[in-house]
Amino acid sequence: MDTPSVLAVSGSLRDESYTRTALRYVLDAADEAGAETTLLDLQEYDLPVYDPDVDDQGDGEEVMRLAREADAIALGTPVYHGSYSGALKNFHDYCGWDEYEDTTVGLLATAGGGSYGSTLDHLRITVRGVHGWVLPHQVGIRGASGEFNADPDAIDGRAFADEKLEERTRKLGRMLVEYAFIEPDVSSPRTAANE
Repeated sequence: MDTPSVLAVSGSLRDESYTRTALRYVLDAADEAGAETTLLDLQEYDLPVYDPDVDDQGDGEEVMRLAREADAIALGTPVYHGSYSGALKNFHDYCGWDEYEDTTVGLLATAGGGSYGSTLDHLRITVRGVHGWVLPHQVGIRGASGEFNADPDAIDGRAFADEKLEERTRKLGRMLVEYAFIEPDVSSPRTAANE
């Protein structure tokens, strides 16, 4: 069986991003499950506001290539005003059907204090709009600054305070690997019987 490639896209531009840390836990679990993993940290890329009429789009071609070549993608974002970050939206504007069609996508949102539900809903809708296959399992972290404890031996020097939340986050990485090569089929025994 082929080795799946899992790409995690961090839509946070903060130096001490909890979104980035959580995504590294996702990738760690994906790596343990046998995947090749890559973190696409949008803070490290020159990605101008998407403009289809401009030839020089900085690192646009590179980020689209990374997304296109991935078998599964984890999208992570902080919650801004009940939705996802402008940085992730800009990345998403660069990518379309060529990058997402039939690609397995996992969602993760970190909130400072409020809810993350609408953020995950918005991401799910926009990924489905470009024919990505979004996993039912998703991760929301409320009050993210209080969900990690300093630990020099942990990923990014941050250990999850709640083992169940860490397990939920790691499960996303494992599921991205498990379903990386899925070919979504909308038929069911009922529809087959009616043919």
